[in-house]
Amino acid sequence: MTQIDSIEQLLKMAAIVCAVVSAAILLWYLFRRPQLTRAVKALLLVGLGVMPAGVALTGNIAGYEYTLKRPFCGSCHVMGAYVRDASNPESKSLAAIHSRNHRFGEESCYVCHADYKMFGAITTKLNGLKHLYYYVTEYAYTGPDGEGGPTIHLYKPFKNAACQQCHSTTAPRWSGVAEHQAMLDDIRSGEMACIGCHSEIHPTALAHRAKAEPAAPGAEKPSEGKAEGKEEHK
Repeated sequence: MTQIDSIEQLLKMAAIVCAVVSAAILLWYLFRRPQLTRAVKALLLVGLGVMPAGVALTGNIAGYEYTLKRPFCGSCHVMGAYVRDASNPESKSLAAIHSRNHRFGEESCYVCHADYKMFGAITTKLNGLKHLYYYVTEYAYTGPDGEGGPTIHLYKPFKNAACQQCHSTTAPRWSGVAEHQAMLDDIRSGEMACIGCHSEIHPTALAHRAKAEPAAPGAEKPSEGKAEGKEEHK
């Protein structure tokens, strides 16, 4: 028996159960052709109305839950360098360290990049549609990690509020750092960005790789698809 250990798996199972029940009721009616009594009408309402609505609801929520996971973020090839580093247990980058946190590690991309407001989930997903548009129009046919494509950049400055979900700026260990104390007001107001100092977030991104030396005259040109890109870290 399959073990259910996440909300996503529970929702998927609920969607399958609703679909099976709906199909069973429909097939029963088509083969048996019973009289349309009140009980049969109620059963058809369940099979053709309630159960399909349950499939749509649980299926959509399960899909949404999956979009929070890091593998979804890595499903576009241009994010390969980011996801490989975040998933690397040996990496010392900020992204990898946070991705090893058992409380939100599997959702580290979303947790760090989502908009945290009343309608943050909605605005984040709308921005995701913008990502999809630019992927299709500008990045779909670039190299393995987006080589040859336009510069990847944030739509807006990375807010300290994302960091302060966990780092409240009041914990003794955080306050014990002299630099934190010296810039405390600027950090809390947002004038000083956390990533201004903690900049090693995605060090394996294309923009951080060593650029190839100019080819000597007569040297063999690099093959197509290996062109150097201009990517920035996210």
